[in-house]
Amino acid sequence: MTKDVVVEHGESSKAPLVAAPAASGVGRAASVADVFLRFLAIVGTIASAISMGTTNETLPFFTQFIQFEAKYSDLPSFTFFVAANAVVCTYLVLSIPLSIVHIVRPRARYSRLVLVFFDAAMLTLLTAGASAAAAIVYLAHKGNVRANWFAICQQFDSFCERISGSLIGSFAAMVLLIMLIFLSAFALARRH
Repeated sequence: MTKDVVVEHGESSKAPLVAAPAASGVGRAASVADVFLRFLAIVGTIASAISMGTTNETLPFFTQFIQFEAKYSDLPSFTFFVAANAVVCTYLVLSIPLSIVHIVRPRARYSRLVLVFFDAAMLTLLTAGASAAAAIVYLAHKGNVRANWFAICQQFDSFCERISGSLIGSFAAMVLLIMLIFLSAFALARRH
């Protein structure tokens, strides 16, 4: 005995009146994992943005009147890193309600496709920001003799520790976004 059931706007299917509990349980578990991974990614991106955005260090040079200062806003790559993490964090916060809808309606397809698309876009943005910052962090630690760029981490050790640490949360959020994309792809593939 089947009945036309409206699953999502513009989508209908011939579904049994009683849904299979095992299939529904797997879909709900995937949706709960989706929400949990989004919260973890929010923590990683906001911690990275705050850590990088509040990084600065001042060193005296001979006297107190002449000082060298290192701060994140001196380098456009670090500014882009903070902006990219802030945008991804905002997206993740705004995507939580849609992920919660998937717990209630685990068979929703179009909204999950939208999440996969935007998750991939945010992964790209986060990767670009983290890669740009990682290149500058590498130069800060190692320098480049051919270009006469000297390593500054021997002098600005606190600054370098903070900028290096801020990369960890961003790269962890990248891994979590990859997991979210695979989880959504798995949930979509199960329905066909």
